[in-house]
Amino acid sequence: MRLSNATRRMAVIPVLVMLAALAGCATPPPPRPMPPPAPPPPSPTVFSYPAQGQTPQQMDRDRFECNMWAVQQTGFDPSQVSPQPQRRVVVVPGGPPPGANVAAGAMTGAVVGAAVSNPWYAGQGALIGAVGGAIVGGIIESQRAHQVQAQQAQLDATVNSRDPNWDRRVFDFRRAMSACLEGRGYHVR
Repeated sequence: MRLSNATRRMAVIPVLVMLAALAGCATPPPPRPMPPPAPPPPSPTVFSYPAQGQTPQQMDRDRFECNMWAVQQTGFDPSQVSPQPQRRVVVVPGGPPPGANVAAGAMTGAVVGAAVSNPWYAGQGALIGAVGGAIVGGIIESQRAHQVQAQQAQLDATVNSRDPNWDRRVFDFRRAMSACLEGRGYHVR
């Protein structure tokens, strides 16, 4: 049975429509906007300057004694507590470039479609197989993109979490340290 040109053209139209729809699926999603970086945690470091001509040895002794007093008053020792984690760069193993799964699916589908179709219609079988394979590749790529986004969101939540008491404890320690040093004749910043 020989198909007329009109029948062949009609069979190609649905395939072209599916290819056009697939072209829209193969484009990568727009980049996700990065959240603003978390502000760095406050530092327990207190800077002091001698206001009454203290010697370097006197300054060291006063800083040591004021540090001990501030630790006793606040229960917070900055030398024993690790600072809160800050946002850091994470290298995620890269996968294939965007669209690679769609192309691989289309090629595989074309080969399979041509192989399983009637030899007289191998071209049409390859075309239909390519479309089906591209659709499957697009689905796989979409699932991978969602998985990567979920992992990144989980990582962002872990890295950006902060102990809510950290800022208060550092502020109390700095205030105690500053009060002690000012009481001993230092300018504090």
